[in-house]
Amino acid sequence: MRLLHTSDWHLGRAFHRVNMLGAQAEFIGHVVTTVRERAVDAVVVAGDVYDRAVPPLAAVELFDDALHRLADLGVPTVMISGNHDSARRLGVGAGLIDRAGIHLRTEPAACGTPVVLPDSHGDVAFYGLPYLEPALVKDEFGVEKAGHEAVLAAAMDRVRADLATRAPGTRSVVLAHAFVTGGEASDSERDITVGGVAAVPAGVFDGVDYAALGHLHGCQTITERVRYSGSPLPYSFSEADHRKSMWLIDLDAEGAVTAERVDCPVPRALARIRGTLEDLLADPELTRHEDAWIEATLTDAVRPADPMARLTERFPHTLSLAFDPERAPDDPDVSYAQRLADRTDQEIAEDFVTHVRGAGPDADEQGVLRDAFDAVRADEAAREVAR
Repeated sequence: MRLLHTSDWHLGRAFHRVNMLGAQAEFIGHVVTTVRERAVDAVVVAGDVYDRAVPPLAAVELFDDALHRLADLGVPTVMISGNHDSARRLGVGAGLIDRAGIHLRTEPAACGTPVVLPDSHGDVAFYGLPYLEPALVKDEFGVEKAGHEAVLAAAMDRVRADLATRAPGTRSVVLAHAFVTGGEASDSERDITVGGVAAVPAGVFDGVDYAALGHLHGCQTITERVRYSGSPLPYSFSEADHRKSMWLIDLDAEGAVTAERVDCPVPRALARIRGTLEDLLADPELTRHEDAWIEATLTDAVRPADPMARLTERFPHTLSLAFDPERAPDDPDVSYAQRLADRTDQEIAEDFVTHVRGAGPDADEQGVLRDAFDAVRADEAAREVAR
């Protein structure tokens, strides 16, 4: 069976100030063309179909168009909800849409009930594990403490239990939306840390032939059987070096995996450039970036006049401009934002305690802070579900 694995469409999301809906529509057309030309037997979409719980109308219309075009192909599609999606909204009409061969899996309780698709070698069972917010699903899965590994392991126990009842030789595919250990994150994924831990071990997916992952925006291989497709389009300049693609996965009669990357159309290259304004305007090595979307970081000791206007004369698609004068880390003029760069909310809170008290928090106090951040995250997730 040949699968096309994609995820993290984020329909409705912009790139800085650039509307990406046209590029997203081009990507949907690319999916349809790939399915047709590469004889794909099933499409799997591993979450974050939309960029937010209540997407704009134009994004909903594009998703509707995608569903119709995929259904018209007569090739089954299995989708799960991600942490950006409203599972309840995405799942509306799932039973009816199911009849058209579009299988939406947004209910955590149904993770052990697969979509079963046959090929010439037998059945392939597709298990959809939507994003599992630990605080909201721990009771459903009977785990004592809310954590990503605990709830995902419990969901996979249901998958393996169901798979054990299937005919011998039944192959299996799991769709999951999670941060798996070994994956490389970018700046455009929403933080899903709970209890100070965001990642789960790849071993949680043992026992299935292929795990189609979503959430991380870079295409990457965790193991031969556990892969991220990544997002089809860039959503932050941290993805400047990404090769945007999908996985074409072949499952043979024994469940062995053969994988091929299929490149996605990218509307414009990304480039991050750094230096003084005069150097950036004069450097001949930067000629290749003149048509790219640009993130420019100026290192001038004194902020130059009209930097954006001057930059866009050479780089007309400059979208982001930052200032980072080359100073010593202890220089009092180093900005607050620079001092906080790459630090987690937990670390910032602990630094604040140290600043006002003269000593950092002990282990118990660190736990209190961690629980407070988790409670806020869980409350925000519950509000999104209820919207």
